[in-house]
Amino acid sequence: MVLSGPSGVGKGTVLDAAMACNTEAAKRLRRSISVTTRSHRPEERDGEDYFFCTPRRFASMVRRGELLEHATYLDHRYGTPREWVDQQLAAGYDVVLEIEVEGAMQVRRCCPKAVLIYMLPPSWRALKQRLAKRRSESEEVQRRRLEVARREMSYLKRYHYVITNDRIPRAASELLAILSAERARVARTGADRLRLSLGPSA
Repeated sequence: MVLSGPSGVGKGTVLDAAMACNTEAAKRLRRSISVTTRSHRPEERDGEDYFFCTPRRFASMVRRGELLEHATYLDHRYGTPREWVDQQLAAGYDVVLEIEVEGAMQVRRCCPKAVLIYMLPPSWRALKQRLAKRRSESEEVQRRRLEVARREMSYLKRYHYVITNDRIPRAASELLAILSAERARVARTGADRLRLSLGPSA
């Protein structure tokens, strides 16, 4: 599963809320941990929030095909470790990649069965306010994030679902509902290949 959306829309917060729910869909969720070349923020932990590495190490991972997808966002590089995702899928979990549009389009090309979800803010004004409340970035960085968000909107039609994050509990419930619905698809369950015994024919 791919979860995209403008910076500040609350993707991580909604995903946290979904994973905290006591449902079967929530129990199957695993959040993918991205590799990044940017410096970590004070509240972030290496190996839990991100895998922090040097640009040289990142380039090596790209050359070796170790990343499922990779992209550059605001002068820093981000990518998803392929091996970790494969291990989680093989164990029967639903893996959520919280990534930007560029990486999402790469996943769509290499994994046709991937489900792409885009998260929107309730309004443009609300998004600007959420970015300002962080107080960890300059106005210039906030402006650049908003410019990227405007460009990303042109990719909405390439996603399968849209969630508006006006209230975290409701957005989390919608995310879990999408995951449950996708799990129940005939093509995924293999039910289309089952031969049901309906008794003797008339």
